[in-house]
Amino acid sequence: MSKPSVKPSRPFFSSGPCAKRPGWSLSALDQALLGRSHRAPEGRARLKEVITRSKNVLGIPADWRVAVVPASDTGAVEMVLWALAGGERGMDVLSFESFSGTWAQDLRDVLKIEDLRVHEAPYGQLPDLSAVDWSRDVVLTWNGTTSGVRIPNADAIPAEHEGLVICDATSAAFAMDLPWDRLDVVTWSWQKALGGEAAHGMLAISPRAAARLAEASPRPLPKIFRLANKKGLMEAVFEGDTINTPSMLCVEDALDGLRWAENVGGLEALKARSQASLAVVDEWVEKTDWVSFLAELPETRSCTSICLKISAPWFEELAPETQGKVVKHLTGLVAQEGAGYDLASYRDAPAGLRIWGGATVNAEDIQALLPWLDWAYECTREEFSA
Repeated sequence: MSKPSVKPSRPFFSSGPCAKRPGWSLSALDQALLGRSHRAPEGRARLKEVITRSKNVLGIPADWRVAVVPASDTGAVEMVLWALAGGERGMDVLSFESFSGTWAQDLRDVLKIEDLRVHEAPYGQLPDLSAVDWSRDVVLTWNGTTSGVRIPNADAIPAEHEGLVICDATSAAFAMDLPWDRLDVVTWSWQKALGGEAAHGMLAISPRAAARLAEASPRPLPKIFRLANKKGLMEAVFEGDTINTPSMLCVEDALDGLRWAENVGGLEALKARSQASLAVVDEWVEKTDWVSFLAELPETRSCTSICLKISAPWFEELAPETQGKVVKHLTGLVAQEGAGYDLASYRDAPAGLRIWGGATVNAEDIQALLPWLDWAYECTREEFSA
């Protein structure tokens, strides 16, 4: 099979940090507040602007509080789990890919929550949502970054629920609808759908969640996890006073991404861009005999972290270790040609491919990538199937 003649103009398909917005250059950071304190009025104003613009683009209700927190989405989720888990209610957690599995493991093995129910499903599937007890606190991942499986809609969550719904939305925010009226805690990071830099997380909490967080934690908390003190909720954190020192360079980059999102048409435009990328892959998978979606049901397929499995019989017969080598060889060929980078599945996921289709990726670049995957597959098959 001959090499394709056209390459993606932006061959960046990593699932984090993700592709920068179209047209991005270092000049976007020229106004970064460098050499100044983030606690200065100007620095605090930039951080407050990130909060305000995020609320506006995502359509977060006015009475919710939003904060910039340490350690990316992982830090945002962990600080909430440490502050709330083991309190007045038991917990249900959905575990169906690497990160949701981590939240379940932390709750069970690290925090040692006694009243914990884990609803598990293998890669490619969702747990039985009808088995969830919404009178308890519920921890869920809206979109599985490492499995390409998403919760299809809000129907499974009762409009009225006694417990708090804690939602890891890191690869869903700015690309999918989030039912704010049925969620209580939502986390994400800058490095996903808006192509920001890593190490900073975002935390949004409803009034009900704020009231719970203002109460005494069931355990001592490290400083970077504290959202409350003896006086109650630390309101300044939700006005731009961060818990620790942020990178003002990353703050400027986050603002650039948010301004771009507003300029292209807001959330509806961002969702449409991501759906266009999924549609391109869907059409290719439909006519390609060696690859399939990892997500079994079409309605659960992610439009951001598009995860694929190699379904050719010769590949499925290989040992898992050899399958990993095949994927490394295949994706390495594409990378060597400069036609696509970071295309292998997550290290804990089944061996396969993962194409980021978030809003900062142009669908035409994915269209240009796919013939290179076909070419690399044929080369790899000749190498390994003999």
